[in-house]
Amino acid sequence: MNLITLLRAFHATARHGGMSAGARFLNVSQPTISNHIHALESEFGVELFVQRGRRVELTELGNHLLDITNRLFELESESRKLLLEAKGLMVGHLRVGAVGPYNVMHLLSLFHQRNPRIRVSMSVGDSTEVIDLISNYQADIGLLVQKVDDPRIVSIPYRRQQLLVFAHAEHPLARRAQLTLRDLEGQAMVVREVGSTTRTVFDRALKMAGVSVRPVMEIGSRESIREAVAQGIGLGVVSDVAFIPDPRLRRLPIVDFDAATYAHVICLRERLKSRLISAFLDIVEQAKRERSTD
Repeated sequence: MNLITLLRAFHATARHGGMSAGARFLNVSQPTISNHIHALESEFGVELFVQRGRRVELTELGNHLLDITNRLFELESESRKLLLEAKGLMVGHLRVGAVGPYNVMHLLSLFHQRNPRIRVSMSVGDSTEVIDLISNYQADIGLLVQKVDDPRIVSIPYRRQQLLVFAHAEHPLARRAQLTLRDLEGQAMVVREVGSTTRTVFDRALKMAGVSVRPVMEIGSRESIREAVAQGIGLGVVSDVAFIPDPRLRRLPIVDFDAATYAHVICLRERLKSRLISAFLDIVEQAKRERSTD
């Protein structure tokens, strides 16, 4: 039997967590998938999966083979896209991973306007999850608020995001016309999880100013922090692009607070020449030019 057919059965099973799920993905029967994998293992005298109760898990060899089939079938997909584009049909599927909607949605809107026939799907997660999606060929483009220190990944600066502190509208600090970081001393704060870029940058600014705040709640999402502040639990910190005006909230006018995060678009270095990724990166450059002329 054709090796590519056998490898396709292996790849679908490994990527989708089982033979039944792999069969559904390939639109074939479960016995067909099972027979293909058995034929592959028999032909080379290897074991690619082990049974763990009702689940199958990859062996060490299976994990190494998955690394190869990830590249193999990604190249197959790129070949198909290239041939369709050469035929004049700009179609395909762009998979995006992002830490939030605030920067990426404008880029996706511009991309869709220019390439309306390309299907786009987006996954939202923390920085580690987005980097994993990129590294495992499960996303084409990622958008983070940090540069990735990995030689396999290209990080393209997109925009500077000023941080701001905000409070409930009735908070005593919200009534002041001007504040300094010293005014935050001892204040209750609703903070992001440890490892968050926003929290790291804010903590650094406080340390440089010699200011200590009082974290009372740790939350892993910007939206939940916003609601916690609106309920009067404490002050919050967010980037200017993610701050949504709300009559319950007030930005605090802190005159000596100048801290920022930097949004970066990321992709695998080896995929920079992909026509689909290149088309998206063109949109990134267009958005940067438009913002510089505002």
